[in-house]
Amino acid sequence: MKIYTRRGDEGQTAVIGARVSKDDVRVEAYGTVDEANSFVGDAIARMRERDGQKYSDLIEVLTQIQQELFDVGSDLAVVKGKRPYKITAEHVDRLEEWVDRCLQEAPSVKKFILPGGTPVASSLHICRTVVRRAERRAVTLTLNDEINHEARRYLNRLSDLFFALARAANAREKIEDIQYERGREVFRNRSRRETRRRDDGLPGS
Repeated sequence: MKIYTRRGDEGQTAVIGARVSKDDVRVEAYGTVDEANSFVGDAIARMRERDGQKYSDLIEVLTQIQQELFDVGSDLAVVKGKRPYKITAEHVDRLEEWVDRCLQEAPSVKKFILPGGTPVASSLHICRTVVRRAERRAVTLTLNDEINHEARRYLNRLSDLFFALARAANAREKIEDIQYERGREVFRNRSRRETRRRDDGLPGS
């Protein structure tokens, strides 16, 4: 089995429906999703090393996310009209359910928290920030081309989930999250679902 084709040696690559430069914004978008997926794999490995039984439910969630990140990347690689999209609103709704479930494990906070804690939580925060970057790249892509809006929403909500997963991971190890002491209160009593509706489609929200 050969994995090299030599077709990309001149700096171009195939997307679904065209050939583009390897530094094209579309390639940058789905390439960043691929990068995020690799960090998710690292987080799973850390959970298994730490205590696979304790994190078995989270490993199951993250494995499903890895499958769906391939779908997100595939959708971002599609030139308009070349094939149906894979990510739907139902995928986003399920992420919201997982966010709410994970946050129930951790004590409430009113301010931003410092990324860190256990090695597992720290790896999940890295996933969060790489997914945020993938979302920004997807937003940039929308300035030039039409994309699957649900894939962009998925990335927005996925970064929320990694925040919630990191907090749950620290809570399971009885490690307290450190709040940003000079920050203002940003988490109020408004339901997360209401906040998410307000933030839909806003990069960095």
